[in-house]
Amino acid sequence: MRARLTQGSFTSSLLAVLAAVVVTVVLLGLGSASWPAALRAFFVQPVSNRYYFGNMLSSMGYLLIAALGIVIAFRCGLYNLGGEGQIFVGALAGTLAGLALPALPAFLGTLLVLSVATATGAMLAGLSGLFRRFWGAPELITSYLLSAALIPAAEYLIVGPANDPARSLLATARLPNDYWLARLFLPSELNLSFPVALALAAAVYLMMFHTVRGYELRIFGLNEEFATYAGIHPTTYTLGAMGLSGALHGLTGGLMIAGTYHAAISGFSGGVGWNAIAVALVGRLHPLGAVAAALVFAYLDAGTKASMLHTEFTFELGTIIQAVILLLVTASLVIRRRPV
Repeated sequence: MRARLTQGSFTSSLLAVLAAVVVTVVLLGLGSASWPAALRAFFVQPVSNRYYFGNMLSSMGYLLIAALGIVIAFRCGLYNLGGEGQIFVGALAGTLAGLALPALPAFLGTLLVLSVATATGAMLAGLSGLFRRFWGAPELITSYLLSAALIPAAEYLIVGPANDPARSLLATARLPNDYWLARLFLPSELNLSFPVALALAAAVYLMMFHTVRGYELRIFGLNEEFATYAGIHPTTYTLGAMGLSGALHGLTGGLMIAGTYHAAISGFSGGVGWNAIAVALVGRLHPLGAVAAALVFAYLDAGTKASMLHTEFTFELGTIIQAVILLLVTASLVIRRRPV
């Protein structure tokens, strides 16, 4: 019965994606003067050369790491809606730390940026877990409010005190070149963050389904009262799961800075934290399912950008496509229970 539930769950996600593809084809026909050219731009261009393909994989890696943070929190029965802020604020903290210590050896400098970003994300999400555990404040609300409050503060620092006047962008100074992650697929932006994302997906899968801690986390997510009665300490999994979720979001921001942007830029996160929720839901809150879902979302995003560049396709139509996927997948979640 458990296997059947899992299979059906992933089948509904596949049907949702296929339905979105049908919507995509229709919208491409309505939104472009040349339907064949629009179809080619959307479906073929993302894999047509090294630049497009590498950039698509780069976006997939960032989405995947953030989605793994959502998988951990949701599987534990917690709702981390502050991922966007954890990514953005973590990235800014990591950038400022790297700029404050520009003379470190290359490896240590990169490690500093990533560690500070990860710790910042863990602290922000951990605060929501703390509020939930000891004061009963819903983490769904507190995580969102913390993110909503801190993103404008971070934006103020980027455009104000931390802004680099020598640059034409609203951004901080660039990190030292030695702190940048190595590129893997030139001339694209693909870098070491992509294999890191795949390794983290495998690690989360092994932790969640092949360790006692992972089993306890899933039991806690299904029934907190039963888990507590069975001896599973609620503080460990309330604070621990939220902290780990935030850490993965913060790491996402740090990798985006060290791997792609090399500076904190106003609005650079571009909704990755929110899209990660959709990726996790499409992947049915399974670490390996999130890998496939992140690839689908990255492909759709790359196709949307290619269509906007080569045809009359607009950004709004691309947003509608992603909204259709999220709507269909989350609708099916309402009537299904997650497998243990």
